[in-house]
Amino acid sequence: MTSSSTPSTPPARDPGPGSTPATASASPSGAGRPPLRRLVARGRGEAHRVASPLELFFDLCFVVAVAQAGVQLVHAVAEAHAAEGILNYAMVFFAIWWAWMNFTWFASAYDNDDVLYRVVTLVQIFGVLVLAAGIARAFEDHDFLLVWLGYAIMRLAMTAQWLRVARSAEGTERVMALRYAAGVALCQVGWLGLLILPEPARPWLFLGMAILELCVPVYAEKDFSTSWHPHHIAERYGLFTIIVLGETILAATVAVKSAADENDALGELLPIALGGLLIVFSAWWIYFTVPIHGHLRSNRESFLWGYGHYLIFASAAAIGAGLEVAVEEAVHKAHISTLAASAAVTLPTALYLLSVWALHARHYKVGTAQQAVLPLAALAVVLCTFLGPWAVLAAGVVAAGTVAIGVVFTARTARTAGAEGARTAAPGHG
Repeated sequence: MTSSSTPSTPPARDPGPGSTPATASASPSGAGRPPLRRLVARGRGEAHRVASPLELFFDLCFVVAVAQAGVQLVHAVAEAHAAEGILNYAMVFFAIWWAWMNFTWFASAYDNDDVLYRVVTLVQIFGVLVLAAGIARAFEDHDFLLVWLGYAIMRLAMTAQWLRVARSAEGTERVMALRYAAGVALCQVGWLGLLILPEPARPWLFLGMAILELCVPVYAEKDFSTSWHPHHIAERYGLFTIIVLGETILAATVAVKSAADENDALGELLPIALGGLLIVFSAWWIYFTVPIHGHLRSNRESFLWGYGHYLIFASAAAIGAGLEVAVEEAVHKAHISTLAASAAVTLPTALYLLSVWALHARHYKVGTAQQAVLPLAALAVVLCTFLGPWAVLAAGVVAAGTVAIGVVFTARTARTAGAEGARTAAPGHG
């Protein structure tokens, strides 16, 4: 991850001896290369940089933890413990997201795909699976031992990666790597408070430690910026968004199927299923309307963009949990009102729309009307909360309508640009 303190983008650097060429990360480590290589920076200007199979596997395993957090959020909200459930969800999701994000930005700058790099990455995957196994205990019994242990495994593996970088680097780059290693390790010690402090103090510890974690990249990179690849980073975030949205569809589908099998209540479930699909389809469309890598030009921009995705990922996953809650309420399994069940879908949907607008869409919208589409859509989705059993379907219609309006604006802008270009190219113009 990068710091916001250096506004300019460093020049692209040659990967250097021992580093991985632009297309080598996807090839087997034994294909003509030594199994152990120096962990040196890759060039920011590499052509055709794409996610590696190891990165895709990494994402898939992390979504297991996201799914477990969503399941526990469903149980908490359905049992009328929404405030406690949301707090636990925010804490656990932060651990998942932060570990994923740190690896993603590190890999964009230093992935050499040698044997040791692969092994350490697999250790991180093992850590997230341990964390996932402890999520139920964290929600139900406030026992964070397995969550802390899984997080510790991931973070110590990340520390080892930074120490490898420091061993190969010199000057300010080496200082940066050592700062990362020390910051990650010290923060992990701070998280021990989740195991020893009384329960009322844990939310405050979480807030303080989360701030410290966010400050580690700012401090580490204040004198030297890692050579993350804009297109690669944008692709990695986009792929994780797709996986989270896919998990949302899976969770909602399983919930509808189970409820229909047990209660034969298709009349109550179809509006929820259709509305949920419209929401998820629209969420995908809105996120990928414009390529964002062109916006990631400086450390300040990438810093805000990368951190802001906590809200995008968490809200996208929460939509799936909300759809499960709505299904359980429709078949009278949840101990909450229809209004509360509707809010479990509409509020994360509105948060998702606002987050995507703030991080993506607003940079490419022209004029007040275009800028207002997503914020007004988020407000309309919130108002759908009060429509009783039709709330989810109405929210889906609003989301789909938002996509349609965006398409109309895009077509109008394209026609205007085409007309301007034709006038400019006409003989005698200007």
